[in-house]
Amino acid sequence: MNTDEQNPRVDAAANGGPADGGDIPDGFKPAESDDHIRREEMIPMRDGVKLHTVIMIPRGASDAPMMLERTPYNASKLTRLTSGPQAVMQMYAFHADLISAGYIVVLQDVRGKFKSEGRYIMNLPLRGQDNDGAADHATDAWDTIDWLVKNVTESNGRVATIGISYDGFTALMSLVDPHPALGACVPINPMVDNWIGDDWFHNGAFRQSATARYVYAQTSTRRSDYTAPMPHYDEYDTWLAAGSAAEGGRLLGVDRLPFWQRLMQHPDYDDFWRVQAVDSILRERQVSVPVLNVHSQWDAEDIYGPMAVHAALEANEDSSNHNYLAIGPWSHSSIGFEDGEALGPLRFGGNTARWFRREVMLPFLDKCLKAGPGSPGISRVTAFETGSNTWHQHDQWPLAGDGADAPSTPLYLGSDGELSFAKPTDDNGGFDQYISDPDKPVTYQQRPIRPKGSPGSNWDAWLVEDQRFAASRPDVLTYCTPPLDSIIRLAGQPVARLFAATTATDCDWIVKLIDVFPDQVPKTPEMGGYQLPVAMEILRGRYRDDPANPEPVPADQVVAYRLALPHVCHAFLPGHRIMIQIQSSWFPLYDRNPQTWVESIFFAEAEDFRKATHRVYHSRAAASHVELPIISEHTQHES
Repeated sequence: MNTDEQNPRVDAAANGGPADGGDIPDGFKPAESDDHIRREEMIPMRDGVKLHTVIMIPRGASDAPMMLERTPYNASKLTRLTSGPQAVMQMYAFHADLISAGYIVVLQDVRGKFKSEGRYIMNLPLRGQDNDGAADHATDAWDTIDWLVKNVTESNGRVATIGISYDGFTALMSLVDPHPALGACVPINPMVDNWIGDDWFHNGAFRQSATARYVYAQTSTRRSDYTAPMPHYDEYDTWLAAGSAAEGGRLLGVDRLPFWQRLMQHPDYDDFWRVQAVDSILRERQVSVPVLNVHSQWDAEDIYGPMAVHAALEANEDSSNHNYLAIGPWSHSSIGFEDGEALGPLRFGGNTARWFRREVMLPFLDKCLKAGPGSPGISRVTAFETGSNTWHQHDQWPLAGDGADAPSTPLYLGSDGELSFAKPTDDNGGFDQYISDPDKPVTYQQRPIRPKGSPGSNWDAWLVEDQRFAASRPDVLTYCTPPLDSIIRLAGQPVARLFAATTATDCDWIVKLIDVFPDQVPKTPEMGGYQLPVAMEILRGRYRDDPANPEPVPADQVVAYRLALPHVCHAFLPGHRIMIQIQSSWFPLYDRNPQTWVESIFFAEAEDFRKATHRVYHSRAAASHVELPIISEHTQHES
C-alpha cells in the first residue's frame, strides 16, 4: 500500500508542511521582552468593579517609581511590543523612554472599555449631581494607586499619572482627591472643557464631523469595533448633503448612541457642561501635587485644555507653587511619538518631542518621584518659539496680554486690506463686507477633506495648512502688514475684538492670525508666500455675551465681539508679514450657522439657511483689531 495515500499529513509534516492541516498553532505567545516583564491584573475598585491593568516592570527593577496611564484606547494594544533590539511600545514613545529610565509603566482600561468591567460613560462626571454612583475617575485613580503601591513590590511607593487627550483628562482627575503616593501629574493635550474650546465645541460652534466620528467609534461597542460610515469620499459632500448636525448624525447612525443624544440636548453652556469643566474643578482645590501641563501649539483637538488648567492652578496661591508648563510646536498627541522634527511643511531644526521628553519631562519626574521633596529641576515654563525655532525658559506665562505684567499691543484693521499698529482716524464708518452663503461654506482645509485616519487625510497638520486657498475667496476678508523691518515676538494669547454688523439674526466669526512668508525663500522655495496659521478660532454669534443664554444677533446693528485665540509662542521674522483673515464658516468640521435665529442650530431646517451680508468696521469709533501679546527683551522673564 502507498504510504503517501495512507497518511498524507505525516508526509507533509516530514516535508516541512503543517502537521494538522493549518499554520496557526494553539496557544502561541510572543517572546518576552529582554528589558521588562509584563503583568496583567484585574484591580478591584471600591464599588466592586475590576479594571484591567497592564504593568510593565523593568527587569531587575527595585525601588522604582511608577507611571500610571488610564485609557479608553485599549491598554493591551498600547503595550503591545514591536520587534527590535529593545522593546518599544506600540504607540507612545514616552512609554519606552520611561522604561529605559527605570520606571514601572502601568496602563489601565477605564471602566466599561475593552477588558475592564463596569459601564462606560463619556468623560464620567464626578460623583454628585450628574453621577449618583459610588465611583468616578478620581476614585478609580485613587483605588488603582492604592493597589499598586501595596502590590507591586518592585516599586518605591511613588506614582505619577500621565496621559494624552482623554488619558490627559483621566490624569487630571487624579488631582481631585490625590492619593498620598501621587507625586506628580503630566497631562498632555488633555480634554478639559469640551464646550468652550476642546473636542465637541469651540465657543458654541459644534465640531460635527470630528465629534460624530469619535462618538461612533468610542461608544458603539466596548472594544471600539466600528468606524462611522462615510457616504462620500469628501466629508464636505457628506455634511453639506446632511444639512444640520442632527440630520448628519441620523444619516451616519450615530444618533442611536446615548452620548450623541445627550449632545443634541445641550447646545448651550448649561450645567451639564459647567459641572464637567476640569479647570473649574481644580481651581476650587488646593492642588499640592506638581503638575507639568503640556500644550501643543497646533493641536486640532484639545488646544484649550492645557492652558486653561495652567491658568486655573496659577489662580490658586497654594497650587501655583507646584504648577509647570511646556509649550511645543506639535499637533495633537505628536509629543508621544518619536517625530518632533517637522509638522506639515515646517521644520524645527531638531527632534523637539524627544528633546522635551528627555530634557524636561524626565528631569521633572525624576525629581518628583526619585529625589524626594524639593522643587523639580526645571523652569516654571519651557516654551519653543516657532518662527525662530528656539527653546526658552521663563518663570511665568503669559509674558504679555491678559494675565501678564506687560500689556498687549493692538493691531488694527484698515482700509484696502491694510493692517497697522496705528489706530484708524476715519470718522466716516469705514467697513468691509462680504456675503456669507451657507450653501457655499468656507472649508477648514482644502478639499477633498478626508476623515482622520483615512488615506489622504491631513487631519494632524491642517492647522498649519497654507491659507491661500481661503484668502482667494470673496467671502473671506484679508488684512496684511507691509514686510516687517524687525522681529516681532508673541508670548501669550491673542484676542480679536471685532466691531461688526450683519443682515442676519445669527452668525459665526472665524479670526485667523497668519505669518506670511516672503515671496521667495531660497533654502525652501516651496515656502515662498506661504500663509502659515499661527492661531485661529471661532465664535458663534448667539453666545457673544453669555454662553449659557444665547440671544439673537440684532440685525443691521454694530455689535462688539471678543474672541480669544489659542495661546502662542511665535516670532514673526524680518521680511515676513502679519495677516488677519476673517470669515463666517469653517466647514465641515464646524456645523453651519443658518444665519437665521432658531432655538437649536442642531435641528435647523433647510429653509432656515439663508445668505447674509456681514460688515466688519475699521473706523475710529469702531476700530476692529487684534490684541497681540508682543514681548520685548525686558518682558521675557527668562530664567
